[in-house]
Amino acid sequence: MAVVQVAEDLVPVADTEHCKAEARSEPLHACRSPAGALPALPPNPGAPRRWEQRADGTAELPSPPPAPNRAAPRSHRTPPTPSRRPVGRVPLYPGHIPTSPLQKALLAAGSACAALWDPYRHDMVAVLGETTGCLALPTLRDRMRNDPEGYRILQERPRIRLSTLDMARLRGLPDGALGREYIRFLEDNKVSPDTRMPAKFVDDEELAYVIQRYREVHDLMHTLLGMPTNMLGEVVVKWFEAVQTGLPMCVLGAAFGPVRLNARKLQVLATELLPWAVRSGRNASCVLNVYYEQRWEQSVESLREEIGIFPPPAVRV
Repeated sequence: MAVVQVAEDLVPVADTEHCKAEARSEPLHACRSPAGALPALPPNPGAPRRWEQRADGTAELPSPPPAPNRAAPRSHRTPPTPSRRPVGRVPLYPGHIPTSPLQKALLAAGSACAALWDPYRHDMVAVLGETTGCLALPTLRDRMRNDPEGYRILQERPRIRLSTLDMARLRGLPDGALGREYIRFLEDNKVSPDTRMPAKFVDDEELAYVIQRYREVHDLMHTLLGMPTNMLGEVVVKWFEAVQTGLPMCVLGAAFGPVRLNARKLQVLATELLPWAVRSGRNASCVLNVYYEQRWEQSVESLREEIGIFPPPAVRV
């Protein structure tokens, strides 16, 4: 009877019933240890927590077992942080700046105003060409793809830079050779192919190379047409390029460039140079389909005839 009394004093009601149930199935002495302490019951995670007896005879409630490390329900899990970059705005090539149609329109308007105010702002002219060439550039690319030499240019991606030019060899070519006349043009007009801006706003890697190629052969157009870099010479080249490429930037330059010319130069342009530039642009094959890097030794006259450019008028530009 004393054993039951001790158990009732130390164990809650629910535990007393459990001990009584065990006492009915086992002898009474099995419920007491030799030292008189409460028996050690087997662990049962689902059973209520029992009071434990300390060494000094007092009782304490043991610490609860640690909670199982269960994964949170799928509905409560923190969703992965989405990328902040909008779909379709990933750079497509080194230096590419993705822009929306609205951004392109704003860039085109601003660069057009700046280029008309100062035609020698090559950076603004470059932005204008990239943001307005969405229709002309695919046409130029297709013309290059359909030509054997143009297709090879698209595959090999040559660049005209000071680092790729053998200046000493080109200077050593005979007068009249394309390479020699090209170097003469660069030195006489104090220009460099390295000043051509890299493409940034064209949303296609291949089209970006097409407009880059157009920029890098621009000085070769001056060489083939025999035009200097003054305003009259630039207007004549722009008329030729506008007919050849259809780029809106070239059309704007050809249309608004003459407003800066004086009366004498306007007369020369209207009567001599403009008709010749338009006829040559229409008659010539695509100037982007010429692998100029492999034509340095060819004479300018021979290359003009091959492309279809008429000899320039004998007028002072």
